[in-house]
Amino acid sequence: MIQRTVKTRVVGIGLSIDETVYAIVDVRGNIIAKDTFATTDFVNVNDFVTYLSEKVVEMIENNGGYECIRSVGVSSPSANFLTGCIENAPNLPWKGQIPLAAMLQDRLGLAVALGNDAHVRALGEYVFGSAHGMKDFIVVNLGHGVGSCIFTKGKAHLGSEGFAGEIGHSCVEHNGRLCGCGNHGCLEAYVGTKGILQTAQEILDSDPSPSLMRDRRDMSPADITAFADEGDVLAQEVYRRAGHQLGIGLANYASILNPEGIILAGGISHAGHWLLDAVNDSFEEHVFHNVKGKVKLLCSNLDQAERDVLGASALAWDVKEYSLFV
Repeated sequence: MIQRTVKTRVVGIGLSIDETVYAIVDVRGNIIAKDTFATTDFVNVNDFVTYLSEKVVEMIENNGGYECIRSVGVSSPSANFLTGCIENAPNLPWKGQIPLAAMLQDRLGLAVALGNDAHVRALGEYVFGSAHGMKDFIVVNLGHGVGSCIFTKGKAHLGSEGFAGEIGHSCVEHNGRLCGCGNHGCLEAYVGTKGILQTAQEILDSDPSPSLMRDRRDMSPADITAFADEGDVLAQEVYRRAGHQLGIGLANYASILNPEGIILAGGISHAGHWLLDAVNDSFEEHVFHNVKGKVKLLCSNLDQAERDVLGASALAWDVKEYSLFV
């Protein structure tokens, strides 16, 4: 039978600890419609899925209907593309195995692909962003957690169980800080959001020098960046230490994989040169000499408000088409 219509749109969903973004995206990466809500409003995952599904259906019906929607792609922390589950997420309120892809498919009646946020962001960088034209690269996302995805010969390397790329849970400090995963000394415990704030507190406790950080309640990494920009020496030291640890982690990665480039994304990367200068110095100090000077260290050029739904939309095109409606 000749198929007379081709579906030219997908739904991209970016689930993070703080908020969930959902959008309709066309085949060229144009965002047709987009909205958000707070992930933190939902302690129960069933309530979350029900609300998300209702909002997605409403958006679809208001923007051309089901006949133009091919599939759905979802980005989430601790997601496993091979199983379609969120698995033991240390930073989400929903514990254990969450079959999110199946739950959404049941409610939406569309094919759903679920990917780890680092995997999805790397796919977005490959299709739309800083990795365009590269075949062998790594995307490292720096936020509440620290995740990464490895691309080799233009394909994501997910590993035998779907957990490849967990650089945030590689050890950079023997008997170091306790990480949310339960291990000690993980990179995430030093360069994720909680790690940055812990470093700031340790510096304030050990150095009596004046600092804008001392009077800031509910401080965030963005606040520390602003203070560093204002000349706060202790705030600058926070990112120097974080950058040193991150540089070691990236150097180990590059020495093993020999990528064309490493792309940094996520809120912590917005610390700019306060972090990146230290990362570059530490990276070049620790990387294998045959790789030294040959790996591009880049920052994502995608709009942070759009990158997850764009990456999720790219993931959606890779799932086998399925629909209960058209």
